[in-house]
Amino acid sequence: MPFVNIKMTEGSSTPEQKAVLIEGVTKLIVETLGKPADSILVLIEEISTDNWGKGGKTITEIRKGKK
Repeated sequence: MPFVNIKMTEGSSTPEQKAVLIEGVTKLIVETLGKPADSILVLIEEISTDNWGKGGKTITEIRKGKK
């Protein structure tokens, strides 16, 4: 049973985009590994930009600096 965990910042995608992502990842695994679609689990975790960092700064700080 393949398990895919996708992590992204909160608000970076719409529910519709997440549905397309889940469908696409599932299709790729079916085509690549030959696994049945109903055995594939896809989890999308949304992480607060305050809890995600890059280059020593939170994503919140980075995004504020770009405005």
